[in-house]
Amino acid sequence: MTFDTIIKNGTLVNHNGIGEGDIAFKDGKIVGIGDFKTAHAEKIIDAKGLHILPGVIDSQVHFREPGLEYKEDLETGANAAVLGGVTAVFEMPNTNPTTSTNEALDDKLNRASGRMSCDYAFYAGATNDNIDELADLERHEGCAGIKVFMGSSTGSLLVKDDENVGRILSKINRRAAFHSEDEFILEQDKSKIRAGDPSSHYEARSHIAALTCTQRLVRLARQYKKRIHVLHVSTFEEMQFLKDHKDLVTVEVLPNHLSFYGPDIYNKIGTYAQQNPPIREKHHYDALWQAVQNGLVDVLGSDHAPHTIEEKQKPYPSSPSGTPGVQTMLPVMLTYVNEGKLSLLRLVDLLCHGPNRIFGIAGKGRMALGYDADITIVDLKKQQLITNDSIVSKSKWTPFDGFMAKGFPTHTVVRGEIVMTNGEIIASGKGKPIQFQENLKK
Repeated sequence: MTFDTIIKNGTLVNHNGIGEGDIAFKDGKIVGIGDFKTAHAEKIIDAKGLHILPGVIDSQVHFREPGLEYKEDLETGANAAVLGGVTAVFEMPNTNPTTSTNEALDDKLNRASGRMSCDYAFYAGATNDNIDELADLERHEGCAGIKVFMGSSTGSLLVKDDENVGRILSKINRRAAFHSEDEFILEQDKSKIRAGDPSSHYEARSHIAALTCTQRLVRLARQYKKRIHVLHVSTFEEMQFLKDHKDLVTVEVLPNHLSFYGPDIYNKIGTYAQQNPPIREKHHYDALWQAVQNGLVDVLGSDHAPHTIEEKQKPYPSSPSGTPGVQTMLPVMLTYVNEGKLSLLRLVDLLCHGPNRIFGIAGKGRMALGYDADITIVDLKKQQLITNDSIVSKSKWTPFDGFMAKGFPTHTVVRGEIVMTNGEIIASGKGKPIQFQENLKK
């Protein structure tokens, strides 16, 4: 057989462990894993000294289009993704207008076509008014599922009461994703905000608000016998609670919460560290690392949520919450692999196998025969300073400015197409909607 592409001489990292081997593609699929040193292909990638991973999936990004394109758009966000070794993204619904109707989902899919360089799916946002339409929305082509904000964050989507959250769970069938902060406690604790002091952010959005909401949410999920995904878990107390509910609940953690803790980071970069839920004190940071290491955490997402430098420089609390992250997630986490904080196989589980498993992604997230030829090649030895100047997001900044990373992507391959090589995008706008197994059954 003549192949379209062969990646030769690299170290494969997949379900079989870590070992030397080649991988061959044809018609956008993986058709061979083994020794193809003498085979013929139109393109050869020599990966000597490099590690070949399944394509990295970032299951939480905010690309701000439509309505807030001055911060980011689908094209620039996807470019940041592929430069960061990310082959597929799940994009969030808190745009303007919100992605809470079939028409809005159609609009995002139309906007993405021919412009996004990675593959994509879009969450549909739940509101108090669209609950009866959610079962239809979650079956829409390219829909990652239903997203529910139980605590107010960036945008207008909010469902804060148990009655309506219960109604949402009663209507849907797929795993829904939740921003879990108790809005009633957030409203009550606004008095804890100290103007000009961003370190008060984790007092005004306390661990109690997060834990209380997650306990409410799990109780409702159990009542309605539905699967849930708790986004950006940030507290020791939530991890202690969630370990007893893994039959229904999957857990996401962010690189930011594994990299920074308060008050140190607020003293260092101020409002650039502001996000929801907040970066908290060190004992929470330690608990999150323990949860990563003991297998409690299912996935990592960047929660890429860009704002302009001018917006972030406003005095707290006028400054908006959110940080860019899709471009830096993999280099930051590879640095921790090099430091021995987690294994490379564990990282692949968090960024590839985990999203495939818990969201039921069709044909992505594994380096295996018959799967899409989505591949992220990395150089574990490459050291480079992450700087604001290196960020291609429209935001042009990163909370990791000055972070010496060790481990960078050298190639991003999407369905057999080499999209990025050595920091340069060489094929843009060829992304397609992600398919989900549960939606293939309809």
